[in-house]
Amino acid sequence: MHNNSYEEKIKPEFQKWQLRMRKRPNFVDRTSKKIQDKINSVIPDKVHQAITATIKQMIRAVLTGAKFTTAFPAKNNSLEEIEIAVQKRVEFYKKAGAAEGGITGAGGFLLALAEFPILIGIKMKLLFDIAALYGRDVDDYRERLFILHIFQLTFSSQKQRQTVFEQMVNWQQKSQHMPEDIHQFDWKTFQQEYRDFIDLAKMAQLIPGIGAAVGIIVNYRLLDQLGKTAINAYRMRWFEERTLTGPTGYTQLPLAV
Repeated sequence: MHNNSYEEKIKPEFQKWQLRMRKRPNFVDRTSKKIQDKINSVIPDKVHQAITATIKQMIRAVLTGAKFTTAFPAKNNSLEEIEIAVQKRVEFYKKAGAAEGGITGAGGFLLALAEFPILIGIKMKLLFDIAALYGRDVDDYRERLFILHIFQLTFSSQKQRQTVFEQMVNWQQKSQHMPEDIHQFDWKTFQQEYRDFIDLAKMAQLIPGIGAAVGIIVNYRLLDQLGKTAINAYRMRWFEERTLTGPTGYTQLPLAV
């Protein structure tokens, strides 16, 4: 009964998140994309190439299970108990990411550029830890693919976010038909969306004099956003698998305008 009470308590927040993921791009979304395209046009090619290569390598590491290790998945915990533990992990990684951003932001252009793979690694480790706390076996290729979907859902344009979200709905059923060839994963779209999303905030970290402050604030917020997205993504699967919210296994909501 206590756990059901907690699940009822979090449903309004979860439903609002669903609506945000499914809404159509608005004027601000479209304007931000135009600004980002302008920024991309003035960033040196070597920076784009370095970021692209880093993201591609990280995706392959996640899909093959290399580089990332985590605890055994938790078993038989209530959703409330799980999320208390998850929140603690998110807070830990937010502080770690902020500290790392402050150090690299104070170190100038080269050190800030070197931070990209470090920050991606922190984000991915957080997602692996969260997956385990929700009882997911990250040795399963499909669970690692779900982690990449969470990452993409967090760091994409609203238009791409709609697409990714629909891919994640009813994951248990859809994942049974997914190919296990890692080369079929669309890493190109993944890295472009991530780069475009994060560049606007992170490029300010390269500015002398304010880089450290920007690094602290931006990293903290990015990890906070990633944590919230992951929590709601696993809530969606929790509700789907227990068919608590409807015949389809998830809360049916109209597409937001």
